[in-house]
Amino acid sequence: MESEQLFNRGYCRNSYNSITSASSDEELLDGAGVIMDFHTTEDDNLLDGDASPGSNYAMSNGGGGAGGVSSSTHLLDLLEEPIPGVGTYDDFHTIDWVREKCKDRERHRKINSKKKESAWEFTKSLYDAWSGWLVVTLTGLASGALAGVIDIAADWMNDLKEGVCLSAMWFNHEQCCWGSNETTFAERDKCPQWKTWAELILGQAEGPGSYIMNYFMYTYWALSFAFLAVCLVKVFAPYACGSGIPEIKTILSGFIIRGYLGKWTLVIKTITLVLAVASGLSLGKEGPLVHVACCCGNIFSYLFPKYSKNEAKKREVLSAASAAGVSVAFGAPIGGVLFSLEEVSYYFPLKTLWRSFFAALVAAFVLRSINPFGNSRLVLFYVEYHTPWYLFELVPFILLGVFGGLWGAFFIRANIAWCRRRKSTRFGKYPVLEVITVAAITAIVAFPNPYTRQNTSELIKELFTDCGPLESSQLCQYRSQMNGSQAYPAGTDTATPGVYSAMWQLSLALIFKIIMTIFTFGLKVPSGLFIPSMAIGAIAGRIVGIAVEQLAYYHHDWFLFKEWCEVGADCITPGLYAMVGAAACLGGVTRMTVSLVVIVFELTGGLEYIVPLMAAVMTSKWVGDAFGREGIYEAHIRLNGYPFLDAKEEFTHTTLAREVMRPRRSDPPLAVLTQDDLTLAELQAVISQTSYNGFPVIVSKESQRLVGFALRRDITIAIENARRKQEGIVLNSRVYFTQHAPTLPADSPRPLKLRSILDMSPFTVTDHTPMEIVVDIFRKLGLRQCLVTHNGRLLGIITKKDILRHMAQMANQDPESIMFN
Repeated sequence: MESEQLFNRGYCRNSYNSITSASSDEELLDGAGVIMDFHTTEDDNLLDGDASPGSNYAMSNGGGGAGGVSSSTHLLDLLEEPIPGVGTYDDFHTIDWVREKCKDRERHRKINSKKKESAWEFTKSLYDAWSGWLVVTLTGLASGALAGVIDIAADWMNDLKEGVCLSAMWFNHEQCCWGSNETTFAERDKCPQWKTWAELILGQAEGPGSYIMNYFMYTYWALSFAFLAVCLVKVFAPYACGSGIPEIKTILSGFIIRGYLGKWTLVIKTITLVLAVASGLSLGKEGPLVHVACCCGNIFSYLFPKYSKNEAKKREVLSAASAAGVSVAFGAPIGGVLFSLEEVSYYFPLKTLWRSFFAALVAAFVLRSINPFGNSRLVLFYVEYHTPWYLFELVPFILLGVFGGLWGAFFIRANIAWCRRRKSTRFGKYPVLEVITVAAITAIVAFPNPYTRQNTSELIKELFTDCGPLESSQLCQYRSQMNGSQAYPAGTDTATPGVYSAMWQLSLALIFKIIMTIFTFGLKVPSGLFIPSMAIGAIAGRIVGIAVEQLAYYHHDWFLFKEWCEVGADCITPGLYAMVGAAACLGGVTRMTVSLVVIVFELTGGLEYIVPLMAAVMTSKWVGDAFGREGIYEAHIRLNGYPFLDAKEEFTHTTLAREVMRPRRSDPPLAVLTQDDLTLAELQAVISQTSYNGFPVIVSKESQRLVGFALRRDITIAIENARRKQEGIVLNSRVYFTQHAPTLPADSPRPLKLRSILDMSPFTVTDHTPMEIVVDIFRKLGLRQCLVTHNGRLLGIITKKDILRHMAQMANQDPESIMFN
C-alpha cells in the first residue's frame, strides 16, 4: 500500500509558479518523481553512455497535470500533437512508472467522463473495467492447457527412451499397461503390449545383450532430445533457455527485454521444455512453466489497449501470470500467489493480488480438467500421510534444514563459478557441444542406477510415498511381523537387504544429482531448478527417515522413543522426512520461506505437517544466509549484470551522497542547460558533443539553482517536431524552459519553447544525505536517477549504475565486473 500511496500523491503535476520559487531543497523535494529500475546501458547514457538521436525514445518522467492548475501542461500533450516515437521504450531500457501511471489515470478519467454520454460509451467503460479479469482468465486458461500438454508429452517421451507401446504408440508405459490382464502385483510395469527396445530389436528381454541394447537406446534418445532442444533454442529463440525467473524478476521491476515474452519464445520454450525434461538432464519444468505463463500473459495483454499501451499495467498481468505458472507447476494456487508476491513481483497492489488468485484458480482448474497424470491430482507426487509427527522428530527435521542450507550455499557458489567460467572461456561459445556433453555424461552414468534412470518427478513421488499394501518399491521391502491385523509391510518392521541396497543406490544418486545439477543449471536449454533441488532433499530426507525408523525399531526402549513409539506400531514416516528434506533444499537454494511452505503444504494436504516444514525451511534459510543472503535467482541477476536492486541486501556503510555522485573531482563539469539563454545551435552542440542521456536545467550558470531535468530523447524529438511543424525555427532561435518567453529584440527569430518536456519535479537529495538512505530511496521508489543539491544549488547526479558500482566497491568487488555485458 505504500507504493500505491506514493503514486496517489500527485506526482504527475507539471506546474511551476515561478522559477525563483525553488529556493530550498524542501521545495525541490516536494512532489518528487518516482521511476523504476533502468538498465545499465541507460544508466551509462545518463552520464557516459551512447545515445543516438535516431533512436526510438521514451518520454521523461515529468510533466503531467491532473488539471488542477491552469498553468500546468498536460502530461500527454508533450507538444501540440502526439509525436511518433514518444511514449515507447527501447530494448534494455526501463519504463517510466510515473508517466505510465499518470497516463492510465488520464485514460480512466476520460472513460468515466464519457460513459454517461451514450450507451456505447457506457459499454466501453464496462469493457475497460472487465478487461483486467478477462486477460488473467485467458492467461490462466492458456497456462493450464500448455502445462497439461507439456506434462503429457514429457511423460510419453521420457518412456520412449526405454520402449514403446505396440497397441497404441501415443501411450506411455503406465497407460499402456492399464488395460492389460497379464500384469501382476510384483511386476505391475510389465505387460505384453509394452516392448523394450531390446525386445523389439533383438527379440529378447533378458541377458547382457538386452541390457547393452537398452543402455544404447536410452543414451541415443537422451542425446537426440538434448541436441534437438539446444538447436531449436539457438536457431529460433535464444531467450527460451534457462529458468526465466531471474529475467522475469528484472522485467517485473520495470525493465524492457524485447522478445523475452514473445510468441516465438513461447512456442520454442514449450517444445524444448518437453525435450529437455525427456532427455533426462538434471532439470525440472516448474521454473520454465512460470516463463511460459508470463509469455501467455504478455501476448494476451496486447488484445486489450488498457494493457498493450501501458507497460506498468502490463506488469500487473505478468505478476498474475507468474502465480498461474506456479499454480500449474505444483498444483498449488495459493502457493503460486504467495510465490508471485514473495519472490518475483516488484509492485504488487491489492487488485493484482485478487487477479493473481483468480489466474491461479483458472489455471489449476484447467489442468485438473486435463488430468495429465491420471490420478485426479495436479501433480505427479501428491501424497497424503495418516500418521502424526512427534516432538522428538523436530531434531532430524532441523538437521535436514541445516543440510538444505549448506547444500543451497554450496550450489549457488559452485553454479555461479561455473557459469562465470562459461562466460569467460571458449567453452561457452559452443553451447550445443556443452549440452551434448552434459547429456551424454548424465545418460551414461544414470542408466545403471534405477533411481537416476527414472524421471525425477517419479523419483520424488516414490520417495514421498509412504509404504503400504499397494507399494512394491524396493524401499518398502520390510520383513513383516504377521501379528493380527498387521499383515503388510509396516514402517516399524525390520528392513530387509533390499532396503539397504536401495539406500546405497540412493546415496549414489544423491552424489550424482548434486554434481550434475551444478553443471546443468544454466545450459542453453529450458532448465528449472525446483525439481532437482527437491529430489536432492527428498533423497537425503528418505535416507534419514529410514535411519530414524530403524533406530526406533531396534531401540524402542530409548527415552526418545519410549514415550511415543509403541512396539509394533507405526511411529516414523520416512516419506515425511523426504518431503521435509525436499522443502529444506529448495528453500536453501531459492531462500523462499512462506510461499515454499504453502506450496509443499498444498502438495500434501495435511495441516499438521506445517510446523516441521516451517522449522526445516527457516533453518535452511538461516544456515544459507550465514554464507550469503542471495538466492540462486538474485545471484544470476547479478551475474548477468541486470539493473536490479535487491531489497533483501542491506547497505551498512557510512558514505555520503557527495562521495558517490558524479562528477568527481577528476571528471569534467556536469553538462547542464540554462532555462532561457541558450540558442538552438548551443543546445544542439551540447547534445552532439556529449553522450549523456539527460541534462539538469538550471536558472543560470552563476546561480546553479535547479529548475528541472530534461531527457536527451525528448529534446531531440521536440526539436525535430518544431522544425517540421513551426516556421521560423533557426539555429540562433532562443530556447527556453520557462512558462513565459524571455524579452527578446524585435528582429530576433522565433523562440523555441521546451517547457512541456521538462520534468519539473526531479528527485533531489542534499550532498550530506547518507548513502544508506539514498540506496533505500532507490529501492523503495524505484528511481532511475536523483540530483544532488546544496542549499538548492545543483552539485551532481547519482544514477542507479553509480549505486550498483558503489555497492560493489564497498564489497571489495570490481565495479565494472557487475555491469551488463
